Amino acid sequence: MSDAAATSAGLETDAARRGFTRASAVNVVGNAAKIAAEAGVGLAFGSIALLADAAHSVGDLVASGVVLVWGRSVYADPDEAHPHGHQRVEPLAALFVGTVVVLLGLSLLYRSAESLFGVPSVETSPLLVGALLFSMLDMYLLYRYTRRVNESVESAALSALAVDCLNDIYTSAAALVGVAGALLGYPLLDAGAGAVVSLLVVYQGVEIGRENVSYLVGAAPSEAERGRVIEALCDHPHVEGVHDAVVFYDGTDLEVEAHVEVDGELTLVEAHDIETELVDALFAMDDVGDVHLHLDPAGIGEWEDAGNPSKGR
Repeated sequence: MSDAAATSAGLETDAARRGFTRASAVNVVGNAAKIAAEAGVGLAFGSIALLADAAHSVGDLVASGVVLVWGRSVYADPDEAHPHGHQRVEPLAALFVGTVVVLLGLSLLYRSAESLFGVPSVETSPLLVGALLFSMLDMYLLYRYTRRVNESVESAALSALAVDCLNDIYTSAAALVGVAGALLGYPLLDAGAGAVVSLLVVYQGVEIGRENVSYLVGAAPSEAERGRVIEALCDHPHVEGVHDAVVFYDGTDLEVEAHVEVDGELTLVEAHDIETELVDALFAMDDVGDVHLHLDPAGIGEWEDAGNPSKGR
């Protein structure tokens, strides 16, 4: 990578680290505020729905704290213990969030089933509704803020936290339906709404986990993503073919390994300059975190035998 590209990448990394830390810290504060409001009102008026929703947010508080403390290590420089960097830490943190989402969704489903057999009466008060509306507004603002920061950071962990904020809006809405149903004499509304929302929460948690497991095991990207990388190599005027190209995830970053066909009469300095240009071109692409290229002399037919792309086709 050239000095200019390295400097630009360093500045982008610093900005991403600051954005990630700020957004995850705001998530911790937002979840703590939701717990305080719901638990305080729930204890004062004996609302099972509010206490359950507050308990749900305790798990969210733990998840956002883990992301804050653990997830930002993805921006740490490579070291002797982690020569390829810390890219896999971020999807691991996101996987933890996804697991918490699934477990809390199942807990909500269990509570919904329990309510079918009768929910204790709740002391009526406008504060019950007020606490739930505050919680929903809190989570909506937190969701919008996290999504906005993540547009530039592109963090799997922050994306998982944003989904969890959205889930919290649904669970608070279910609690609101339950409180309203109890006040109107229809307690089964709590069970029905809670069951539907809990299934959605479980589904979203599973999707978070499925996506981030693929990052952790080094899965290949889509054919479109792989084709984009190969095309970037073949677009160079001195490249005549590409073979043995492997593109896979190292954490949330793409790692590229490929053999590139060039003129065999080039000097070592010329070949080195071409390789530098190719590496810089790939690093300029979104999501590419590491590149390993091997230059081969054109005309020996390796790329044709391998059935890989070339300029001649």
